[in-house]
Amino acid sequence: MRKEGISTLAIHAGEGICPTTGSVAPPIYQATTFAFRNAEQGAAIFSEEMEGYVYTRWGNPTLASLERKLAALEGGEEALVTASGMAAVTIALLTVLDSGDHVLCSKGVYTGTYKFLSYSLRRFDVEVDFVDGTNPTLFEKAIHPNTRLIYIETPANPTLDVIDIAVISDIARRHGLPLFIDNTFATPCGQRPLELGADVVIHSMTKYLCGHGDAIGGAIIGRRKFIEEARKVTLRIYGGVLSPFNAWLIMRGIHTLPLRMRAHSQNAMEIAKFLEEHPAVKMVRYPGLPSHPQHEIALKQMKLFGGMISFELMGGEEAGRKLMNSLRLCTLAVSLGDTRTLISHPASMTHAAVPREERLRFGITDGLIRLSVGLEDVGDIIEDLDRGLSYLGESHSP
Repeated sequence: MRKEGISTLAIHAGEGICPTTGSVAPPIYQATTFAFRNAEQGAAIFSEEMEGYVYTRWGNPTLASLERKLAALEGGEEALVTASGMAAVTIALLTVLDSGDHVLCSKGVYTGTYKFLSYSLRRFDVEVDFVDGTNPTLFEKAIHPNTRLIYIETPANPTLDVIDIAVISDIARRHGLPLFIDNTFATPCGQRPLELGADVVIHSMTKYLCGHGDAIGGAIIGRRKFIEEARKVTLRIYGGVLSPFNAWLIMRGIHTLPLRMRAHSQNAMEIAKFLEEHPAVKMVRYPGLPSHPQHEIALKQMKLFGGMISFELMGGEEAGRKLMNSLRLCTLAVSLGDTRTLISHPASMTHAAVPREERLRFGITDGLIRLSVGLEDVGDIIEDLDRGLSYLGESHSP
């Protein structure tokens, strides 16, 4: 029998026709509490002798439907959804880590992840080292006797470094360590980390999975035993639960994920080529360009190169500020994965909390600009960028 493709899974996995009403769209179970038929059933559900719902912090049918869909898309045994991407990061890590443990993390991760690792975990005596993920030998050299896990983000935010998942997973396996991967930028349409040896995949569903900039959520996908521990212990204690309405919005967004990711990637490739040829642009980072330092790795492990571009202008930070202030179509805003094209300055916005010395070590220069390419007509996006870049030239002319 033919294995279902990702577009089919995005639409059908985890869902079904409502047996009561015949509704094709899944219902929203916007409830906090679920009643028991009798005391015996309540006791059986609490003791896990019987499946059922108690309280949405413990589980909810709408959330369960989304979780089945995510597990199918990533090829995992089970999934857990959370209130935000950072809730997913913290719940996944706190499920594993203890005081005295050590974490290895690739440099240039999302700033919330960086702050959690650098500040929050260190308060609990968890040691963290940031390593250049593009040099696997550095990971192997940095492993300590108390290293508990390896955490990477690929493509990285915002430098778009691409890390060889298969190589890092081999290192992790040889040392008996789980490998956690943030797959937000690529999505399961772009790469499938579990198939390449990862143990846990994390998403900010706020981004491409939702796709419309109107719902916040996170997800963790992996083996059943780990997900059940994260669900029944960490999530229930810390309470980072996704709302049923946001789960429904994200589930609806996932229906078009494969179509959107192809369009994001096509637009991004054209824009990256345009930027690379523009005289005002000093450097462009996009995994689909042959000039990207890890282009060959991207070709090996990615099906799509995604919609994220980083670039630096000849005039540095000041030129970047002028460009962003002169755009009409591209929206000056943080976040990514929206239908709209979003542009931001990591050093003063998304990664402002990272000390400058650390930012520079991670490759996040003062003049770096991050572009989340949207679904507008690509010619209109290019025209807007070209107008802004031309304005730069005029502002620098004698």
